[in-house]
Amino acid sequence: MLKSTFALVNRLFPLEEASAHCDVPCGIYDPHYAQIAALTVVRMNQLIEAMEPPAMDPVSRNNYMHALVRYTTAKEEAAELVKHEVRIIRGDFFKPDNSPENIGEITDGIMKAASAARQKIDADAANKLLDLVNDFAEAFWTTKGVKTKKQSSNQAAGGEFVVPAG
Repeated sequence: MLKSTFALVNRLFPLEEASAHCDVPCGIYDPHYAQIAALTVVRMNQLIEAMEPPAMDPVSRNNYMHALVRYTTAKEEAAELVKHEVRIIRGDFFKPDNSPENIGEITDGIMKAASAARQKIDADAANKLLDLVNDFAEAFWTTKGVKTKKQSSNQAAGGEFVVPAG
């Protein structure tokens, strides 16, 4: 009965279809979060690689394990945040009429590099992820007609970001 009532209402008062580019049509996109997250992956790798094996007393071992777990968790969460942010921009901002030819290739590379960075402690994978995210940021800003430049991150991890030039 309820189903047929809704069907009748829909026939009598059809709704116009509405669409938006995302769940909240704010129009605000920026690859900065993905860049910060990629740099976090780089930094967590640096911190893990710099850790000295602990003495075998329980306090030293526990402190070592606690730090290792924290750094690893932060690295994995940051790599997943990269993927999340890139998926949003790729899916909501880039359309057939504004997508650079290689945006699918860059996006695919980011997804694979982020997965590789999560799977093990690998500075090369982390740096590759940051480079690919910067390529993505450059493609994003270029699509918007904004000139870019590379700039130091000014963070302990080092690295550079692609940012708007003006």
